[in-house]
Amino acid sequence: MKKIGILFGQERSFPAAFIKRVNEIEGKDIIAESVSIDKIFQANPLDYAVIIDRISQDVPFYRAAMKNAAITGTAVINNPFWWSADEKFFNNALAVKLGIPVPKTALIPSYDQPEDTSDASFSNLAFPMDWEGIFEYTGFPAYMKPFDGGGWKEVYKLTDKEDFFDKHSQTKQTVMMLQEEIIFNEYFRCYCIGGKYVKIMQYEPRNPAHLRYVVDTPPSSEKLLKTIHDYVILLNQYLGYDFNTVEFAVRDGIPYAIDFCNPAPDADVSSVGLENFEWAVETSARYAIERAKAHVEGQDNLTWGEYIRTSASGIPLAEKMKV
Repeated sequence: MKKIGILFGQERSFPAAFIKRVNEIEGKDIIAESVSIDKIFQANPLDYAVIIDRISQDVPFYRAAMKNAAITGTAVINNPFWWSADEKFFNNALAVKLGIPVPKTALIPSYDQPEDTSDASFSNLAFPMDWEGIFEYTGFPAYMKPFDGGGWKEVYKLTDKEDFFDKHSQTKQTVMMLQEEIIFNEYFRCYCIGGKYVKIMQYEPRNPAHLRYVVDTPPSSEKLLKTIHDYVILLNQYLGYDFNTVEFAVRDGIPYAIDFCNPAPDADVSSVGLENFEWAVETSARYAIERAKAHVEGQDNLTWGEYIRTSASGIPLAEKMKV
């Protein structure tokens, strides 16, 4: 019998529904349960063919445990090695290389020096930086946010350079990025599971949290939805995420990828709504079963994205896209 585990934190509705659905579909040769950890020894398996990881980004002990599980053959969703290496600024750079529109974005060093550093640690950083060049590139209004953050933490909307310097002084040791504002007339949030299953959801980020998936007007065109679908697939296949969300702001008919580093995306029924919740539960359950059936003892069972595969093979990114 193969086991599928789910590792989670405070959330309740999705983990319980996921376990229930896997066991309804299989329940004999494959079963699902909440992951239980009472000890971790080096190179010792946790006895799961698949683990859905929903919390290790916040718990370093879990992240190390998931890497240990991966090296012993568990298909961890998402790949904990890539998830540890990835961040939002790199995501934007990859999207540019893939030909997917993104807001103009600049990387901003932390206001305070990191611990155990001094002025001498920044010998290669110009003082002052070319702030005027940066501001001309992104324009104002703009958004400042952590280069690797999530959950709308430390996100600032800035009106001008004085506002930037004021807010930046409050960010302490957080490395930030400054991003062009996309004034949009449509917005979409998209689940992507397995790099192939996509659920495009109309979304209004300016609404209160419980109303963000409540949009009264239909999408403007099928062509737009097809473009968004294709961008979602391309991004997730290159990043290598098995479970992710991608957000798009549409300006002048062009979908700009705003945020696509969400490997533990919100899947709570009270926020995403019943229809989206049921899709996420059903699709993730069937995908986890698919991965469990494909699991092979004694080998790496992780998903590695096309960016890593391209780099390892020495093929230019653009050439790989043509293949």
